[in-house]
Amino acid sequence: MKIFRLLSVMTVCLVFTAISCAHDKIIPVTQLPAPAQTFIKTYFADKTVAYAKQDGAKYEVKFNDGAEVEFTRRGEWDKVDCKFAAVPEAIVPEMIKTYVATNYPGALVTKIDKERFGYEIEISNGLELKFDRNFNVFDIDD
Repeated sequence: MKIFRLLSVMTVCLVFTAISCAHDKIIPVTQLPAPAQTFIKTYFADKTVAYAKQDGAKYEVKFNDGAEVEFTRRGEWDKVDCKFAAVPEAIVPEMIKTYVATNYPGALVTKIDKERFGYEIEISNGLELKFDRNFNVFDIDD
């Protein structure tokens, strides 16, 4: 009887673990929050969406050229990674654009990620720069 009870508890735990791991759900772009749909139409109108998915409270959109955008549950962009192309200039804060243009002439911002501390960007020469909320650089990684 104890073995049966133990096996039952283990089975229930296994089922809940499997369910909790299956967060990713492919969705049509039309099921993204409205701000996310507007963002895609505004900044990536010339790209083809490979897929959109919902992962818990976040959304991810991947394009055929490999670029991807992550959104919060409210549809606000959280991360834009264009791989080897420039991210849309309009989403990069002005102080970051100025810093990159001054210190790395000709470099493009290829990735931008909103973080708790501020922003993390990657530029076309391979450097990663971290900016605090006041747009001060506090870390550079190659």
